[in-house]
Amino acid sequence: MGRADLPTGLGSVSVPGPVGRRRRSDRAGGAGAAAPGSGAEILLLRRSPGRILPGLWQCVSGSLEAGESVTGGALRELWEETGFGAAEIEAFFDLDQVNQFHEPSVGAIVTSAIFSVRVRAGAEPALSHEHDAMRWVSPAEALDLAIWPAYRESIHRIEENLFVPERAIWFELTLRGERARA
Repeated sequence: MGRADLPTGLGSVSVPGPVGRRRRSDRAGGAGAAAPGSGAEILLLRRSPGRILPGLWQCVSGSLEAGESVTGGALRELWEETGFGAAEIEAFFDLDQVNQFHEPSVGAIVTSAIFSVRVRAGAEPALSHEHDAMRWVSPAEALDLAIWPAYRESIHRIEENLFVPERAIWFELTLRGERARA
């Protein structure tokens, strides 16, 4: 997977970030995932052996391809790593979060834009070779398993903004990457 053309020493990563769903027993609702503590789950994936950071529980992540939009890259990575596409996605959110971190494997400072999706109840991922296990967990369990501070921050942003329908509508995007609320 190639990186977008950027100045030397920089990389770009498009990170869909947390994938969430309501348990089957939860009622359908508005744009927010669910009320806190009402059964919302976050998908975590375990990195496969033979890859950088094997065994790490993480959210979907990946690199932009040349000429790809950030939102397009996020949705492509989601599809490649979980098989979730338009039929499974109930809502797509921009978490208003951009992170930078040093990545020794590429010798660069990487910038990542963080997104979240909510998939329909009962949707199950089809894992790619990049991951060897998955878990749907509560936000509290996701916070315990998340190693990177940025993942924990994303989970907090979901709890504070996407679980509240009146706030969630401001973060929602269309699958074309445009603001849903124009």
